[in-house]
Amino acid sequence: MPHLQGGGDMIDEQLGELAAEAGVTMARIDLAWFLRQNTIDVTIIGTTRIEYLEDAVGATDLGLSNSEIESLEEPYEPLPVASQD
Repeated sequence: MPHLQGGGDMIDEQLGELAAEAGVTMARIDLAWFLRQNTIDVTIIGTTRIEYLEDAVGATDLGLSNSEIESLEEPYEPLPVASQD
């Protein structure tokens, strides 16, 4: 599965562990990480379910430690962009 390449399976596993420890969803941990990125200026959230909105709002208050962030980023391996040719 493409989303599990480049360390994706290990990242998914780490997201699950951090979410279980914090008592929140993996999506909330993922959004909290995303919001900590220096290259992100704007995040547009669209949803049709209130619980997804609650995760998005809750991510703004969820503090991740530097070691938690490193544990999510360490397994990442850049992948080449697939060509449409």
